[in-house]
Amino acid sequence: MCAIAGIFDLYHQPDIDAGLLQSMTDIQRHRGPDQCGMHREPGIGLGHRRLSIIDLSGGQQPLFNEDHSVVVVYNGEIYNFPALIRELQQFGHTFRTQCDTEVIVHAWEQWGARCVEHFRGMFAFALWDRRQRTLFLARDRLGIKPLHYAVLDNGQLIFASEMKALLAHQQLRRDLDPLAVEDYFAYGYIPEPRSIFRQIRKLEPGHTLLVRHGRMPGQSHRYWDIPFVVQPLISQQHAADELLARLREAVHLRMVAEVPLGAFLSGGVDSSAVVAMMAQQSSAPVNTCSIAFDDAQFDESAYANMVAKRYGTSHHSQRVAQHDAGLIDQLATLYDEPFADSSALPTYRVCQLARQRVTVALSGDGGDENLAGYRRYRWHLHEERWRALLPLGLRQPVFGTLGRLYPKADWAPRPLRAKSTFEALARDSVAAYFHGVSIMKDSMRAQLFSPALKRDLGEYHAIEVLRRHAGSSPADHPLSMVQYLDLKTYLPGDILTKVDRASMAHGLEVRVPLLDHTLVEWLSGLPPALKLRGGVGKYLFKQALAPYLPDELLHRQKMGFSVPLADWLRGPLRSRLHRSLNSSVLAGCEMFNLDYVQQLFQQHQIGRRDHSAPLWSLMMFESFLRQMRVAPDHSAARQAA
Repeated sequence: MCAIAGIFDLYHQPDIDAGLLQSMTDIQRHRGPDQCGMHREPGIGLGHRRLSIIDLSGGQQPLFNEDHSVVVVYNGEIYNFPALIRELQQFGHTFRTQCDTEVIVHAWEQWGARCVEHFRGMFAFALWDRRQRTLFLARDRLGIKPLHYAVLDNGQLIFASEMKALLAHQQLRRDLDPLAVEDYFAYGYIPEPRSIFRQIRKLEPGHTLLVRHGRMPGQSHRYWDIPFVVQPLISQQHAADELLARLREAVHLRMVAEVPLGAFLSGGVDSSAVVAMMAQQSSAPVNTCSIAFDDAQFDESAYANMVAKRYGTSHHSQRVAQHDAGLIDQLATLYDEPFADSSALPTYRVCQLARQRVTVALSGDGGDENLAGYRRYRWHLHEERWRALLPLGLRQPVFGTLGRLYPKADWAPRPLRAKSTFEALARDSVAAYFHGVSIMKDSMRAQLFSPALKRDLGEYHAIEVLRRHAGSSPADHPLSMVQYLDLKTYLPGDILTKVDRASMAHGLEVRVPLLDHTLVEWLSGLPPALKLRGGVGKYLFKQALAPYLPDELLHRQKMGFSVPLADWLRGPLRSRLHRSLNSSVLAGCEMFNLDYVQQLFQQHQIGRRDHSAPLWSLMMFESFLRQMRVAPDHSAARQAA
């Protein structure tokens, strides 16, 4: 895996500052510790850090076409590159290497901006065409690899794999986007295309951006979407067989590497399925890694050990201690913006463990979104049946009133949390789903935000993120709709961001077979009843895996890769939380009602409410603000260079 960075002057052709470009590139050294390369010509500069995986002796970047008129810097893997080389050679293209990077420049020459439609893999790249005076930015279909960019006041467009590289440019304004703050405290992350900084944008998954010299960048172009068109089904058994065949092929493609390779093994269905498919196609024991917890409610290590023993893997496990608080500030530095998924802690540790033995690891990410594995899908469909019985005009006053009157019961099992159910039934489908996934509900954010922040927000509400995607969704079934929303928001904004930053911090490449786009397309066409049936998520997947995984693993209650956060914030992290909530940094930003912050803290400590998600989000936001305030001044590094 790699890191890219670049500077493009939109209107002039000056010499690009070599020291600045080097600084932007080298600040991402963790993503590509093996090699560094740069290309500069009037008006454009490209930087690259390489983690060597394929064609170790070749494939250095930036990489050019035959006459050096096209050059690319690239982060990712194009798994179908051997077939593309053969196809492009038939068109007369000559290849100097056996790496996937060279495919990009020749595919651009052959197909132009539609070259991305031919790539099967994960990627983010920047390509410069000197003849056309054109910069082409592209990101893979599901958003596995990141790409950030900003248009500066001085007429430069800058881009990079991580925002920390853009922050090395002194012309970048660091003012925060209040709309992103609203998004963050609603979702726990900041969905694309917005970032915490007003000036920085994230290129959305499945999008490209074509920038021509002499013009301001226009809107990005969407080149792919998840179809969600239900296909005719021959039989359930046939569908199960085809699912496994497609997964087996997706795993096989991702086992090609010239460096040590392994897999994450959490003990859940998805990672276990990937390991089972790997073991069938590997002549040597598969390297597997897992994380264990002291709290049995969160510990899946016994199931991971069960799969490891069954397939004779070379298994390694590490226990996450409750005193892992030292990672909090480190995580704020890794993510470059507030990020409130507490499972980033064990994710960081499992990547650290894996990197001790392998350079490439396969993961099971994407299975819950593709195959309806989240429990919230089951509750959403249950509520949808009620919503279908009564018009919204009747539901709003009746269930809205019940929701306001019914006491909150965080401690109770989900069926007894009638307040949340009443509140959901009073809303339309998208609003109800937003209410369910929000880490801080509307009423809580209204009390948390200061008058100044509310003025800055104006009429903006975080639900607009989901409404925008719902408005363009091809899905017509309630289950397919919420799967589509998660594939567009939660998957790239939270899950894939978490894994990318945690793995790249250790120079580890993570590949995601369940997010092979051809598999995703096929899965989207399965009837919803084969994904969620009788309250059982991943129904068809579990049926197909019955010969490969034990029943006690396939049919146990889903745990998820999470930490005992509520207890940690009342115990070993209590003092750290208290310091964060009372810091001058949090008070000085003038975004929050500090009395309400203290109310959240006190209610959680006495066990009256479980405010672990809001409190963790506040602690990570404070850490982000503090890290930003002490961010290094890169101008000195540029002068030294």
